[in-house]
Amino acid sequence: MPYLEEKYDIVVVGAGHAGCEAALACARMGLNTIMFTVSIDSVALMPCNPNIGGSSKGHLVREIDALGGEMAKNIDKTFIQSKMLNLSKGPAVHSLRAQADKQDYSREMRKTLENTENLTLRQGEVSELIIENRKIKGVKTFSGASYLAKAVVLCTGTYLKARCIYGDVSNPTGPNGLQAANYLTDSLKNNDVEIFRFKTGTPARVDKRSIDFSKMEEQKGDERIVPFSFTTNPDDIQKEQVSCWLTYTNEETHKIIRENINRSPLFSGMIEGTGPRYCPSIEDKVVKFAEKNRHHVFIEPEGNYTNEMYLGGMSSSLPEDVQYAMYKTVPGLENVKIVRNAYAIEYDCINPRQLKATLEFKDIEGLFSAGQFNGSSGYEEAAAQGIIAGINASRYVQGKDQIIIDRSQGYIGVLIDDLVTKENKEPYRMMTSRAEYRLLLRQDNADLRLSAIGHEVGLIDDDRYNYVVEKERLINEEIERLESISVGASKEVQEILKKCGSAPLGTAVTLAELIRRPELNYELIAELDPERKKLPADIIEQVNINIKYEGYIKRQKKQVESFKKIESKKLPLDIDYNTISGLRLEAQQKLNLFKPASIGQASRISGVTPADVSVLLIYLESRKEKA
Repeated sequence: MPYLEEKYDIVVVGAGHAGCEAALACARMGLNTIMFTVSIDSVALMPCNPNIGGSSKGHLVREIDALGGEMAKNIDKTFIQSKMLNLSKGPAVHSLRAQADKQDYSREMRKTLENTENLTLRQGEVSELIIENRKIKGVKTFSGASYLAKAVVLCTGTYLKARCIYGDVSNPTGPNGLQAANYLTDSLKNNDVEIFRFKTGTPARVDKRSIDFSKMEEQKGDERIVPFSFTTNPDDIQKEQVSCWLTYTNEETHKIIRENINRSPLFSGMIEGTGPRYCPSIEDKVVKFAEKNRHHVFIEPEGNYTNEMYLGGMSSSLPEDVQYAMYKTVPGLENVKIVRNAYAIEYDCINPRQLKATLEFKDIEGLFSAGQFNGSSGYEEAAAQGIIAGINASRYVQGKDQIIIDRSQGYIGVLIDDLVTKENKEPYRMMTSRAEYRLLLRQDNADLRLSAIGHEVGLIDDDRYNYVVEKERLINEEIERLESISVGASKEVQEILKKCGSAPLGTAVTLAELIRRPELNYELIAELDPERKKLPADIIEQVNINIKYEGYIKRQKKQVESFKKIESKKLPLDIDYNTISGLRLEAQQKLNLFKPASIGQASRISGVTPADVSVLLIYLESRKEKA
């Protein structure tokens, strides 16, 4: 019996946030691409929290945009509330977060995909990889059809052998009751891919009409909305926003949870997978933080055209009756009606140490992967990996060098480097504290850092790139001007400074030196600078930050120079570390396991000491001499 056979340049498996970015990157780079999903209705699905961005995650979204990705543009079209977080702290940790209309977000992304040249959407379950001599040749679907391709990108999310669990109820489904993908895992194992079993969870969705908001604290969006995408005109997205709400659990909530903890599959042993440490269930929080008498509960709307509300902070896998009992102890939720139960979801993913920093498998040529399949958590982490996997799959097909974003260039670099060099025993979550150079990797300068890469690979057009180049020129020119103009201690100057709450001058200083004062900024010294030109807000922001934090920025740039030196020392992937004398046994084992691409990557592997790094440096020098 004949089966369907089609040919494409690239196959993308999965249409979640990683799959969408990967497929769009491939198609926009000119490759004939097909993207598979178990359900067309699940394109860019947000099965858990109804928001994009947040602390450190907002940085990732901005970086995806700077590379030419879609997530930022899509949330700018579909947000219902927007807020810049951490404004009381320094600019390194400022991060944008927006509530999405879930249905609109999915609908708009699907519209973009369906109208992208070179891209085909296909509903179907990929059940097998076609691999010959450790090289990818395509995929087969459950229906028996073959789709031959030069590269494949796996973005299966939480669907592989998924099961949703609450209490003693276990359903073999993907998120939101969608069909699981039950066959691809076996094909991966047959090709010697190491599989992990991870777990995540989601809170209940409840009926807005059953909530008493008078007992909660209202959380409004920012008065002036800042867009995620550098291409979105801020004036075009100013609109009325919906409110979110804050309430808290209490001792009664915790008492109910403790009394029923033996009924939680998380503690009974029914759940096998490892859950995310930084996004624990409410029962996990009550057990691990027993000294706390309350936890935040964020009440967030799922969209403009639904009464469903998301109970952020109360993820759970407790039985249905316990869920009702504990939710009803929370102020404002006394009469709550559940629309969808909270549940945990278990799924198969890979050990990401099997990947290069390009997100290509080390041992299967042309096979790439991204997202929760790589052991990460979160929409933003998935999308960030998706665009890199898509770019590199395309460049592999084009016969070009693949790109690597390193830790000094972006949060994306930190994310991928952590995944491929560290032993991840739980779903990985991005945090600002993971980035060593976070003052350089701010969300406000992502376009200046990464647009050149987006332009080089063909995802940023000339007009957009030229604007960034001109923006950088204007920033540097204005900083130089402010460093060169001095003001004296005249009566007029002293009056202006007094009005701004700043100390009087004893001698002449430059305008830049005034901006460095904590209480002053570029705008406040305008009266002292009659020659200034009118500049766009984004340029003023960069001028202000670069002048105020000049010392810290210079220090981090010096650290980056040292980092670059060891990153540039490449290690061949075919080294047998057991043959290198002087390496400790643990270092030999770890280096053979991870096969690092550089001395820098080797130095970040757990179990490799500075002494081991010195041995590797000597070894590289001896190889040069022999060559």
